[in-house]
Amino acid sequence: MNQPSATQDAKDSPFKVSFASMIGSAVESYDFFIYGTAAAAFFGKIFFHTNEPIIGILASFATLAVGFLMRPFGGYLAGHYGDRLGRKTVLFWSLLAMGGATVLIGALPTYEQAGVLAPVLLILLRMVQGIGFGAEWGGAVLMACEHAPAKRRGFFGAVPQVGIPLGLLLANGAFLLSSSLFEGNWVWRAPFLVSFVMVAIGIFIRLSVKESPAFETIKAEARIVKRPAMQVMRSDWRMIVKIIGLRMAETGGYYITTSFMLSYVMLAHVSTREHVLWGTMIGSAIGLGSHLVYGMLSDRVGRRPVFLFGAVFTVLFGVPMFLLINTGAAIMVVTAVSLSLLFSHDPIFAVESSWFSEQFPANVRSSGISLGYNGASVVAGLLPFIATALFGIVGWIGPALMVSVLGLISAWCAISMRETAPAVVERRDPATVGHPRVSTR
Repeated sequence: MNQPSATQDAKDSPFKVSFASMIGSAVESYDFFIYGTAAAAFFGKIFFHTNEPIIGILASFATLAVGFLMRPFGGYLAGHYGDRLGRKTVLFWSLLAMGGATVLIGALPTYEQAGVLAPVLLILLRMVQGIGFGAEWGGAVLMACEHAPAKRRGFFGAVPQVGIPLGLLLANGAFLLSSSLFEGNWVWRAPFLVSFVMVAIGIFIRLSVKESPAFETIKAEARIVKRPAMQVMRSDWRMIVKIIGLRMAETGGYYITTSFMLSYVMLAHVSTREHVLWGTMIGSAIGLGSHLVYGMLSDRVGRRPVFLFGAVFTVLFGVPMFLLINTGAAIMVVTAVSLSLLFSHDPIFAVESSWFSEQFPANVRSSGISLGYNGASVVAGLLPFIATALFGIVGWIGPALMVSVLGLISAWCAISMRETAPAVVERRDPATVGHPRVSTR
């Protein structure tokens, strides 16, 4: 991830680029997460016309999964064009696709108004959302990481990650505010429709930053690969599979904690959706700072130790999280959700941008990280559905143990990953600093 001097005069400040990436990620995350909240709380009855709560939730979570299933396709497109046309171009189109689909969902007719056409349109727009969100992450984190000094890549790479909790915070806050201002269908429509303003702001900010210096370098040196996604799948497929495994604790635990839990507390009659939403909001608010702390820490002690902390916590906290929530006490529900986000999700997610991007050369980097990152979404998108089914079969212990298993998978993958933080590598073996397979590719 070298940044030759030839590109220095064209390079924006790392602070400016990482902030712009973070704002765009927040907008895309808002769009994606309001669907998860709406699917858990509203869509079962509105679009699938069923009075059986668990059947409606299963149906709406199935449409949630459709978005995740489309994310690898978005990741493939983003990786291919990000390595051929540039990171910035992909970021513009991904935000436009995501925002357009979100606004249209807010204007959809319900089942009562349009019959079976309503869920069909919902699924199609969810597919577009999935493609847009799948295309987002790789470009956003590469813009930040490739503008950053090597020894501060963990910190600047964590800044775009802050957009995820910020987007979730905005999404849940939008639903809490909407439920206090509106009644009926406008409770869920308003958060979708207001996305129009956020997308316009996000596009304006993203267009103000320059292209990644690493991409400009490979372009100037005529090192652009004709089929980067295909090449990286042939040469580094093992790394892509490993990244999929690494993400299980973070993305799986995240959607079980935030999306599935909204329906679980109602199905189990232990609490209210508002308690889960407040826990999510508090955890997300703390995450605005915790991601930066974890990213900074990864520059000092290494990516792997910080990542393993989150993975091991996921293993240990699966059952206790559900025990706390099963008490039904508001403070316990809020605490359980907040702790899961702070100590399970945040340390893992904060280092993914720098750690993953340091595994691939610049001319296939966008493809490598996008395919690995979004490949995990195929599994993650099914987890709320699987968790709901497990609860229906064996009760709360099923989804609780599933969380712990996801943590074990990620921990095992992390142990086999090489450390790439330049400061740590330099302390261990100064002779390896600058080696293309260590941290500066």
